[in-house]
Amino acid sequence: MGFSPIDYAIVIVYLLGVTGAGIVISGRQRSSRDYFLGGKQLPWWMVGFSIVAGETSTLTFISVPGLAYAGNMHFLQLVLGYVVGRILVSLIFIPAYYRGDLETAYDFLGRRFGIPLRQWTSTVFIVTRVLASGVRLFATAIPVHMITGLEYSQSILLIGLFTLLYTYVGGLKAVVSMDVVQLFIYLSGAVAAVGLILARLPGGWESVITMATAGANKFQLFNPEWGGSVYGFFSSPYTIIGGILGGTFLTMASHGTDQLLVQRLLGCRNQQESQKALILDAFFIFAQFAFFLFVGLCLYAFYGGVSFQSLGLHSSDEVFPKFIVENLPPGVAGLVIAGILASAMGTLSSSISSLASSTYLDLFKQTSRGKALSRNKEVLWSRILTLFWGVVLIGGAMLFTDTRNPVVELGLKIASFTYGGLLGTFFLGLLFRKTNQADAFAGFIAGILAMSAVISFTTIAYTWHTFIGCLVTIAVGNASAALRRGRA
Repeated sequence: MGFSPIDYAIVIVYLLGVTGAGIVISGRQRSSRDYFLGGKQLPWWMVGFSIVAGETSTLTFISVPGLAYAGNMHFLQLVLGYVVGRILVSLIFIPAYYRGDLETAYDFLGRRFGIPLRQWTSTVFIVTRVLASGVRLFATAIPVHMITGLEYSQSILLIGLFTLLYTYVGGLKAVVSMDVVQLFIYLSGAVAAVGLILARLPGGWESVITMATAGANKFQLFNPEWGGSVYGFFSSPYTIIGGILGGTFLTMASHGTDQLLVQRLLGCRNQQESQKALILDAFFIFAQFAFFLFVGLCLYAFYGGVSFQSLGLHSSDEVFPKFIVENLPPGVAGLVIAGILASAMGTLSSSISSLASSTYLDLFKQTSRGKALSRNKEVLWSRILTLFWGVVLIGGAMLFTDTRNPVVELGLKIASFTYGGLLGTFFLGLLFRKTNQADAFAGFIAGILAMSAVISFTTIAYTWHTFIGCLVTIAVGNASAALRRGRA
């Protein structure tokens, strides 16, 4: 149906409104603590919704419906692991973070093992986040380009510049506040699309049930298959054990060690509010993924159960954008594209803020020059670094002019082989009191090398990556400690 003037008007109002509101709500920033942690006065419910928005990229908005379209509900096994992982983070990690009034996730490692390890793990986070966020921003431009006809570079600038503006001015408080708004905008867009599909199906919801159960068994949640062999078991991403265990360890890494999300948890008033925020996120994220999978089932019924190849598409990721482009009436299309922009801006603002906070607090502030700054200079440097990383991410996304570029694959894989090492290093600090900085360094490097080998030379499914990297890190760290004690 195309993108009408009313759709463009909706998108423009959304962009101007969310940017202006973010600037106004943020208030005055008096120190780096205000800028990067919201003065540690952020309401728990707002932080909980913000975490949901921060971890929900446009890839989620587009790709998860495609999983149900091409398959079934097995992905929810992984999401069950997400819930378990968040509960474990609230019980194990958050109490440790609030005992020391920490500033970043890596501040814990600095206090436990020493500043060099804090700086090293922070640097690894910065490198992986830059690559992954650049890829995500470019990926966001693909559906925006398909739906609006804007060039990739124009789509990236549209998303990037508006996001950078309110993030630069308002810091974490603006990011969290706008995340809450953007969460309900992108969910509204998806709900509007589902309503339209059900209205066009002769039997509405009954048609979806019929199509999803007629031989396709798309409502199947638990996968009864085990891969046929030991290697097949580890190569299958959605076995019951692989899905739940993989989701648990992936979440412990992302929500317990990744500054992108830990930054928000550290912005709560106290430990109890931080835990409540994460539990809210746990159950909301399950409902959200279930809903996006339901969108895929509705699309499956709408297109008569044919394969995505029969629709002339290259992957199931393109099914939802195809529906948006061809079927949404004026106004609804604008709302849905505003939802896509909202999911992208929530993730991008989180990336910019976390990169700037980690650079300033973990690296720059640990130098003699950084320690001597006045409060006004703290805010100035915080904003300079926010601007720097915003420009880097926008510019980096523009380099991905072709999705076949091997750097895209690299950017998507890097988080997989660093998460396990980071999680294992945190466990060395939390659970093993006899390990020191040398042991932690040995374990962390071994975990990264092990995952590099697993990803490069095996077909082991991504759901196992964090678990394997974590085990290797813990094993090597403790072996190093045992050898050191044996030589003493």
